[in-house]
Amino acid sequence: MAEELTVSTSSDKEEKYNALLPQLDSLVGDEKDLIANLSNLAAALKQTMDFFWVGFYVVKGSQLVLGPFQGPVACTRIDFGKGVCGSAWKNKRTYIVPDVDEFPGHIACNATARSEIVLPAFKNNEVALVLDIDSNKLNDFDEVDEKALSQVIQILERLL
Repeated sequence: MAEELTVSTSSDKEEKYNALLPQLDSLVGDEKDLIANLSNLAAALKQTMDFFWVGFYVVKGSQLVLGPFQGPVACTRIDFGKGVCGSAWKNKRTYIVPDVDEFPGHIACNATARSEIVLPAFKNNEVALVLDIDSNKLNDFDEVDEKALSQVIQILERLL
């Protein structure tokens, strides 16, 4: 696939995701390198959906370690069970946080972030990494995002 995405800028969120998902699947295609794939997935999501921050944290021992991302500099390491990302890892579930200031133990990597969605990706039934997306708007994520981003996770899990 050419490294170019075709998604209407005037379409609503669900339409954007519906156009983007098959392109993401094609973008990672037969590429075996995880870093290359995570990099392209982060860039494609940021570019298409205009998120404030998109990135991956990879499980390494008892911490999540910053992987490929798009946006301002970020926290490098997050402990198991800490913040939204660490909680998603510990509890093996997606978190949608409408207001990060109201999430107990939220780790403020960037004060501009206002809402967040974090989805874990699994290898052999264990969390291998998390997809973390921040918005600079309150309550910016919903079930449309969760459904579509879960499909991104499915694409990614085939590569792990």
